[in-house]
Formats: sequence, structure tokens, C-alpha cells
Amino acid sequence: MTLVSSGTPDKNETRDPDYRRIFDVTIADTLQSAVKMIRADPVLLATGTRILYRLKRSAARRMRYERVGILVPAIIIVSITSRCNLACKGCYMRLHPPKAHREMSHVHLASIVSQAAELGVAVMVIAGGEPLLRKQEIFDMARNFPDLLFLLFTNGLLIDDETATAIAGLKNIVPVISFEGFEHETDVRRGTGVYGGLLVACSRLRERKVFFGCSVTVDRENFDRVTDEIFVQRMIDIGARVFTYVEYVPIEPGTEGLVLSDDQRNALNASLVKFTEKYPALFIGFPGDEKAFGGCLAAGRGFVHISPAGDIEPCPAAPFSDANLITMPLKEALKSRVLRLIRNNHGALTETQGGCALWTNREWVQTLLHEIDDEN
Repeated sequence: MTLVSSGTPDKNETRDPDYRRIFDVTIADTLQSAVKMIRADPVLLATGTRILYRLKRSAARRMRYERVGILVPAIIIVSITSRCNLACKGCYMRLHPPKAHREMSHVHLASIVSQAAELGVAVMVIAGGEPLLRKQEIFDMARNFPDLLFLLFTNGLLIDDETATAIAGLKNIVPVISFEGFEHETDVRRGTGVYGGLLVACSRLRERKVFFGCSVTVDRENFDRVTDEIFVQRMIDIGARVFTYVEYVPIEPGTEGLVLSDDQRNALNASLVKFTEKYPALFIGFPGDEKAFGGCLAAGRGFVHISPAGDIEPCPAAPFSDANLITMPLKEALKSRVLRLIRNNHGALTETQGGCALWTNREWVQTLLHEIDDEN
């Protein structure tokens, strides 16, 4: 594969290509489906309707910035800490350099969320490490920005009664708890006894009528189990209403054999469509069908990632950056040359070995960084 490492912005980058409209419609349709699912809860329904209304307005705001050359993504993923109470196999946080162990202050995090809201970002994905190690800061952000949707990706073990009650009081937080299948699959990757702890956490959320979901890292070994309707029904029975299936990325050397086969990837996409039609839940695949969006959605086309140290990066599995949000505003960081160069080659970033085209082509991305360093 040949990728062009040109520093010249794509002439189409400041227009409104079909893929951005498609992506906006996809997000809106997903949230609309969620609103229909929660209509029996007046308080939750009011929050969902308000967020949906803001979502539509934020798309227009992003388009206005696009006209002046700033591509604002609909989604920002913020890994607020690299610390974790678990040591799961294949965790992408192991990719990050030592400076990633630094964490932005509460002030910086609050500022990023405020700037994101102003620019028209629709969804903040809060990740880690284990983000609930900074739970009070998450609660403060959600409380201060009630019209933003906060997807909280957590291993679930820190959801005690007090935390579950706090989340229940903040209707714009949607916890997404990590499962790898049933007890055997989950405990092999995450540690003995983890599966049982997750069931307890889900029970606490369900008792408080929290809208929550589960996240599954799907690989070649657990594929049959997690795409079986027995697993889906079990997760729905314990209260999950959102399912995210994340294709395994072979970050850990020697695990390339866990990558989904082409047949499995196609079967996964077909299963998500079938499940959506059959079950009262949302089913989301990542990276999903990149062909529908003209290539990789990272680097600001659909989302960007912010590391615990404040580096703005293409995605969680591609820890490459030339801009930091402690030293510059988000609006300026989105003009990052690394992000722009990747966007200019998005059509070529469909070749992947395990859920991330940027990871597959990481040597090329590192070459971009070296070129920028040499010019500076």
C-alpha cells in the first residue's frame, strides 16, 4: 500500500463530504433509538430528548467551523488516567510512552470539556486506565455539562453502592462495562473473580434504573461465544441496553493469531444488524464498516483521542501526537499536522490487521512524526 505523506491539506477537507453527514445521521439515529427505549422513564426521557436536541444543533456548529478550515469531530475520547485496578491482557494503554503516566489536572479536564462543547462535540467518551479512579471529576463534568453525553468505559469493579447512586443521579452518564464473554473468557483476560464482580456492579446499576451497557473485545477465540444469542440475552437479562463490540488489536506481541478472520469480521457486522432488529438494545461495532465512511474515522474525521497527559492523538490504538492540550487550545490542536496528514490519506487506511488501520500502518505514522520533527 502506498500512502502520500504530503503536508498540503486536502482540498476537500473544508467541505461537507457525504461521510460526515452519514456519520452525524448514524449518531442521531442511534441516540433516537435509545430515547425510544427509555420512554417509560420520564426523567431519563427528558435528559435523552435534551441531548438529542443538542446533538442536532452541534452538527450545525461543527459545519460552521468546518467552513473556516477546522474539522471538529463528533466524538472525543478522553483517557483521563493510565492507572488501573486491573492488568488486562492486550490493553492499549501499554502503548503509551512514560509521559502518559502524567495526568491532566481537574482544571485541564474541565477546560477540555468546555471547549469541546463550544466547538460542537456531541459525545465525550471517558476511558482510561480505569476512569472511575477519578470518579468525582467525571461526576463534576457531567453535572456541569448536562446536555453532553458521557459514555463511561469502565471495568466496573469500582461501581459500589455510592458510585452507582451518583451515576443514577446524572442521567447523561452511560456506563459501559467490559465483559469478554461469560465467566471463563472474562476471568482469563481480566483476572479471577472479575466476572462475578461485574454481575454485582450491573445489579447495582439496574436497581437504580441506570441506562448502561457492556463492551466486548472480540477476538478469534471468543468470537463464537460473544456473538451467540445466549450471551446477548444474558447481558440483556442483567440490564445491559448498549453493546459495543471492539475488534481485537494485536498490541501485545505474539497475539496476532487472535485477530478476527475476514469471515468473522463479516459475520460480526451481519450479527449486529440482526441483533438490532431483534433485541431491545443498541449494538455498535468498532471500527465497523469503514468503507461506508470512505476510510478510517480517526484523526478528527469522526473522533480523536486525548491521552492522560493531554496529547491529542488519532485514536486510542495510535499514540502519535504533535499537539498537547495543556499548551494550546483544542481548536488549535485540531489543526495538528499529524491529524491532517492522516485525514488526507484516510481512503487508504482501510487495510487492517485487527480492528485498527492506523495500528497496522504505525510505521508510516511514525515516519510522519519524524518528518515533522526534522522540519522543526
